[in-house]
Amino acid sequence: MVPSARPADPASVSIPDDLESSRAKLVYLYLAIYGESTADELCAKLEMEKGATLSIVGTLRKRGHIERDGKQYLAV
Repeated sequence: MVPSARPADPASVSIPDDLESSRAKLVYLYLAIYGESTADELCAKLEMEKGATLSIVGTLRKRGHIERDGKQYLAV
């Protein structure tokens, strides 16, 4: 993963109100703080199975919280 030049201040990141799953919140926060990441990188960093990760990023994309750019996911 090539993180942003400087991670965002975690105190400045807010979790969208419609996220109830702790794993969805974790994925969103990771992307909001550290910047773009592939599904494989998310799995490794967050110690999640790939199937669960892909399901979560799919839901986050449908809700408009993250975008996909090639293989990279990023918070919007």
